[in-house]
Amino acid sequence: MERLLAERSCERLILDFVHRLDLGDPSSVADVFTRDGIWEWPAGDRRIAGHEALRSYFRSRPADRLSRRICTNILVTVTSANTTAATTYFTTYRVDGYTEGFVPPRPPVQVGHYEDTFRKTDGTWLLTTRTLFLSFAGPTERLDGPGQS
Repeated sequence: MERLLAERSCERLILDFVHRLDLGDPSSVADVFTRDGIWEWPAGDRRIAGHEALRSYFRSRPADRLSRRICTNILVTVTSANTTAATTYFTTYRVDGYTEGFVPPRPPVQVGHYEDTFRKTDGTWLLTTRTLFLSFAGPTERLDGPGQS
């Protein structure tokens, strides 16, 4: 039962991450990480470490960005009573310059997977590391006005 609870808690945390980023307050994404949490992209040599750096990074997201991430194939593996690891496939649809209305469909700007580690701290599961691996990537398009194609 403990294994199932750990797996479900971490799956929920993965989904909470993208919900906060796409539909909530992006700066609150830092709250799903441990104090020493790390978000990194090995291919781009980018690494953001620690709560304040993560909060600042996610707060810098453009205010006019519209994004939706689709996560699937979430596989959580319990590695100890207080640690887990997970792999999640994701697809990101994103445009900048959004003001209102529908945006005609576009191809995704990113397809890849996350490799995560989690730690249970004071009874709560949190992300320790999130490493992003991109298989397909392109630039984020900037719209000219509401509902442009």
